[in-house]
Amino acid sequence: MRSGLLSVLVFVSSGAASAQEAPASSHMHMMHDMSEMTDMSGMDVNEPSMSAMPGAFGPYAFTREASGTAWQPDTSVHDGVHGAAGPWMLMGHALLNGVYDWQQGPRGADKAFLSGMAMGLAQRNFSSGDAIRFRAMMSPDPFMGRRGYPLLLASGETADGVAPLVDRQHPHDLLMELSASYSHAFNERDSVFVYAGLPGEPAFGPPAFMHRLTAIDSPEAPISHHWLDSTHITFGVVTLGYVHDGWKVEASRFRGREPDERRYDIETGPLDSSAVRVSWNPAPKWSLQGSWARVESPEQLHPDDNQTKWSASALYTSPLESGYWSVTFAWGRRTAEHESLDAYLIEAALKPNGDWTFFTRAERVKTNELGGSHGAPVTVGKASIGAVRDFRVTSHTVLGVGALYEATALPRSVATSYGGAHPSGAMIFVRLKLA
Repeated sequence: MRSGLLSVLVFVSSGAASAQEAPASSHMHMMHDMSEMTDMSGMDVNEPSMSAMPGAFGPYAFTREASGTAWQPDTSVHDGVHGAAGPWMLMGHALLNGVYDWQQGPRGADKAFLSGMAMGLAQRNFSSGDAIRFRAMMSPDPFMGRRGYPLLLASGETADGVAPLVDRQHPHDLLMELSASYSHAFNERDSVFVYAGLPGEPAFGPPAFMHRLTAIDSPEAPISHHWLDSTHITFGVVTLGYVHDGWKVEASRFRGREPDERRYDIETGPLDSSAVRVSWNPAPKWSLQGSWARVESPEQLHPDDNQTKWSASALYTSPLESGYWSVTFAWGRRTAEHESLDAYLIEAALKPNGDWTFFTRAERVKTNELGGSHGAPVTVGKASIGAVRDFRVTSHTVLGVGALYEATALPRSVATSYGGAHPSGAMIFVRLKLA
């Protein structure tokens, strides 16, 4: 699996154009570390620390990068297989979950499904400080069926183009990202970059939940997904950004319409929406962001409703002797037709050693979609807690067995339709990942 994935990356990167290299002090220490990696033709690749590798968008460590152009703390962990082919840094990552899902009450259901992602990356950093990167990401989600999986209080998108999905999480598209970026370094502190994807992720919100260190171990999607990071699969996006030390300012033009119910295709359309994000990493353990977006016609079932979105988040990650602990605080607001709906999220993950990971999440959202269409808004809450035990199979393959339990908090006006109580849910799962 490793050799096949890296071979694909080598093939993709071989078509990239060469750039003029000029001596410069920026990135020289990182480039020296990369030069110690052997050529991939021998498949015996030393694996330097990811913190020693330069980022794709500026003069900082690779560990700062997350989904799209989003940032996370520099102390974050990147799982996967990485190495080099000539001047190219290659990285492959995969995480597949086999899940059995049980959701209680008349609006719940049971389902077994497969979820996860596989990612390949090829990056070349020049001695001048410039960098070029290609990234591809795929998901097995479409194989779970159009209606996704049961998830109490979740809403958004449609299964058939006619009815909205309620109390279910929609599957993500087969192609989650096909992107390219180029950055130009002015000096050791400043750079500019351009990022384009079809699909890709515009400059809005925190890192997408399946890329956040606090959420990557849970197979359950947050019910605040459509407030914070639903734009992480956007069929058409171009982002321009400027980096200065721990600051990043970026702006995107993108296609506002959310992916339709056909999960295997690539959609096209005008770049009709805009987003702006300011990110700040004040210390290696912290990453802060605030963002705004004007999204044109995001919903297929309500094409005349445009949205204004706001988001703010703080991510904290502290290394432990044999692991880490990480926390995410996030807020999101959606405003459409003069009605504002807020969502709040707190996530945490603790990995005390290489065998165990514990994770938890608490959310509170104000939503008008639980009745199946845009009705009177209600405020609901949800909390979950879980754990996964990992077993190393090979040097780069880990098998995990995990479970989670979730509880809901509903107002009386909604509780009746859920059986007159506060329904709960649970998931058990087996996962396979490259690490």
